Amino acid sequence: MNVAARPDNGMPPSGISAEEWQIRCDLAALYRLVAHHRMTDLIYTHISARLPGPEHHFLINRYGVLFHRMRASDLVKIDLHGNVLEEGPQTPRVNAAGFTIHSAIHMAREDLTCVVHTHTSAGIAVSAQKHGLLPISQHALKFYGHLSYHGYEGIALDLDERERLIADLGPVNKAMILRNHGLLVGGRTIAEAWNQIYYLERACQAQVAALAGGEELVFPPEEVRLKTAGQFNNPNSLAHAQFAWDAALPLIADDAPDYRS
Repeated sequence: MNVAARPDNGMPPSGISAEEWQIRCDLAALYRLVAHHRMTDLIYTHISARLPGPEHHFLINRYGVLFHRMRASDLVKIDLHGNVLEEGPQTPRVNAAGFTIHSAIHMAREDLTCVVHTHTSAGIAVSAQKHGLLPISQHALKFYGHLSYHGYEGIALDLDERERLIADLGPVNKAMILRNHGLLVGGRTIAEAWNQIYYLERACQAQVAALAGGEELVFPPEEVRLKTAGQFNNPNSLAHAQFAWDAALPLIADDAPDYRS
């Protein structure tokens, strides 16, 4: 199937269900929001979304398209073996390291439908700090007791690393710092994945700035840390993530080309 641009009537292209097209549009929007907030690294990071169905097919970026220009039709459907499931005159390229990381999470975590991986300056800096993310900001406390770490093994080209990625993330956490590498988050929805990466990135930025100040840091008491983490991770968190997502979409509404094409 060759994904064509969206018809002028707003309907999905032929051969794509309305549900898949909506996921494509939302995922393309997420790529552009990541670019808008300067979380990109040329073409070398990736965001994926799993499609409905037992096959665990998922969408990932066409390798070589800059995030601020990502469209729904630029996303590539692949399976857990890395096979491209779209027909066309030329098979689109998919980043091999991106496949390793994202397929690992989509294989093991049914609850996480969207996965975001970034290489930002602040994220890499915190990933290289032995103490990891410090509980020194409200943003960081969102992840207190809910953050995993994975040791650096080189560029993620070896498929056997998937087992260790999954083991380190664990069955519950939605965020992980990849040592000497960057950040990785997942979400039950695309909106929640956006909320996760936004807060984790801001927490890392705040930590780098605080440490650069050279003054002694103030740490909230343990009971406040736990209270704040619980306030963030509550039954209404999905609804709050959706509110933030809806508020963010106008930031990219006028970008060209249209991300919904």
